[in-house]
Amino acid sequence: MRPEILFSLFNPVNKLGGIGPRLSKLIEKIAGPNLIDLLWHLPTGLVTRENLEALSSEYVDREVLLVIDVIKHTPSRNRRVPYRINCLVGDDSLTLVFFNGREDYLRRQLPDGEKRKISGKLEDFNGTFQMTHPDHIATLADESSIPLFEAVYPLTAGLTNQTFIKANRQIFPTLQELPEWNDKSLMKREEWSDWKNSVVKAHSPTSEVDFDRTNPARERLAYDELLANQLALELVRRSMKRKPGRALQGDDTLVSKIRKALPFSLTAAQESALEEIKDDMVAPHRMLRLLQGDVGSGKTAVALLAMVRAVEAGAQATIMAPTEILARQHFASIEPLAAKIGISCVLITGRLKGKKRDAVLTDLANGDVNLVIGTHALFQEDVSFFDLGLAIIDEQHRFGVHQRLALSDKGRKENGGVDVLVMTATPIPRTLALTAYGDMDVSVITEKPPGRKPIDTRALSIERLDSVAQGLSRKLETGERIYWVCPLVEESEVLEVAAAEERFEYLKHLYGDQVGLIHGRMKSDLKDQAMQSFMSGDIKILVATTVIEVGVDVPEATVMIIEHSERFGLAQLHQLRGRVGRGGLAGSCLLLYAPPLGETQKARLAIMRETEDGFQIAEEDLRLRGAGELLGTRQSGLPVFRIADLQSHSRLLAIARDDARLILEKDERLHSERGQALRILLYLFERDNAIKYLKSG
Repeated sequence: MRPEILFSLFNPVNKLGGIGPRLSKLIEKIAGPNLIDLLWHLPTGLVTRENLEALSSEYVDREVLLVIDVIKHTPSRNRRVPYRINCLVGDDSLTLVFFNGREDYLRRQLPDGEKRKISGKLEDFNGTFQMTHPDHIATLADESSIPLFEAVYPLTAGLTNQTFIKANRQIFPTLQELPEWNDKSLMKREEWSDWKNSVVKAHSPTSEVDFDRTNPARERLAYDELLANQLALELVRRSMKRKPGRALQGDDTLVSKIRKALPFSLTAAQESALEEIKDDMVAPHRMLRLLQGDVGSGKTAVALLAMVRAVEAGAQATIMAPTEILARQHFASIEPLAAKIGISCVLITGRLKGKKRDAVLTDLANGDVNLVIGTHALFQEDVSFFDLGLAIIDEQHRFGVHQRLALSDKGRKENGGVDVLVMTATPIPRTLALTAYGDMDVSVITEKPPGRKPIDTRALSIERLDSVAQGLSRKLETGERIYWVCPLVEESEVLEVAAAEERFEYLKHLYGDQVGLIHGRMKSDLKDQAMQSFMSGDIKILVATTVIEVGVDVPEATVMIIEHSERFGLAQLHQLRGRVGRGGLAGSCLLLYAPPLGETQKARLAIMRETEDGFQIAEEDLRLRGAGELLGTRQSGLPVFRIADLQSHSRLLAIARDDARLILEKDERLHSERGQALRILLYLFERDNAIKYLKSG
């Protein structure tokens, strides 16, 4: 139950005076449905007004406050001609201009012969002073209602700044003092005031400094939000750790056999990640670990060894990939090695149907299958395991958290939860990893296998496209293969496909049947067919949209050409570049761009040329583009922050992370005085779900 002290903040917006159904819909669209949402919707600009007693040309185009004498109304009968009101400011003339002005309303607001206080932008029209649509009109008795400083909010069509302010300011008088959940010494060190004061200050800017994300009022609120996030994640993590798992302990016979069967030895970074995974697997609680490794760092080998360890301990293991192409590729590399040491391995995708599917599912349920490689098809209800011990999820950000849990629930109840290992080749900056995957332990593979040559990366103007295309013949003569990636078209997948089809026709004209095409709108079997032809060498140039970015491995591919590279995010460019130079031959990547480039685009292409370190690239991408875009918030399961900004507040995030851990070590159930205040914080930021972990633990 939400604490009573917060009840009023979670009232709907239409409870405010003057906010009917139409306005509440607009406010909900821009901020949210409840009063608390108006508090989290902070201003982004400021109107500063100057009090004038006489008019002067030096104040033209500035926001001013004036006392006027209303002299004469000149209504307009023609919609194209504005309604004018002649006034005096001292001895100076001023014309007020209203387009589509309603006479009855304007005569009530500005009666002939009376004084009024008004504000707005002073203009010069053919040598005379005028003001179009004053933003405030008040009687002299009520002149204090026009502020010298007025916050400007992000709005939506149909909602004015004044309406939003009127709604927002109704909340302040009833704001409760909330018990302090922050550490006193931190508050003192950062010079933060209490929650209520910080909210009011954040909505009452008086200078540009107040919009800075490091302004104490805003910083305090950002920290509160990050602390709520980290506390919630830490509660989930602890709850997972408390959930009984099973100790998957083997005798190393199968593991040493598979090591001998591998055509390479593991790098030190792979060995260290494997050791961390092994420690989790033999512990009696559930594993929930994220394995981060740059493109081509050898995560699949680590996954295979972990799966074999589970089989050795008498359980089944599964690996789930986001696409059929990737699942088939995992199967092609894992199955022969598994067969060598007597382990059975099957592939389950949407294409497995009829009697064949029934037979595979029967073997799986009977325990005759040890390893399963699959796609989303593994979620289907009729897929049941005899005894699932380890679930590995590849490219986690393509799946939601609930899907991760759905797979881990396929284990035997009496054996406790399934160990879960999540893998990603998308390097995630530390700040993002803390907020998106803070409920997991993290292992990172930082080095590439030996023998990988650096990829020569160059940026060229798209005007040189013809000469680039003609130059490919030299590569084709030596049997090398080429990816040609077509531009990302944000608005429409249809346009993206059209761009790919056009480029395919152009290259086909040059190289005939050596050119193939793959895009997201093709049926899966046609996609697989195209990919298969490229892998086998029947086609040498593959024209593609970004469907090829994740995991595809073609050792003969040495050239990656990316058209309109300025439209792609750094992480995406890095993923695409990682598709080439994987088979011992040197790879090259050509980034074709349309001039002129903006500063950010130049910086992005420059970093691609300077480094192949995915983590450095990801940090830079976060700096240049922000968190939501980096992983694509829609599919990443990333928390959406209202006030905190991961880039500006990364220092605060680290403090919040340590604080959350420390709090729960001292007061695991949040029973202390500060613990009770922190429960209010969780409800305030709608992290209510975390409260149930307090009750269940």
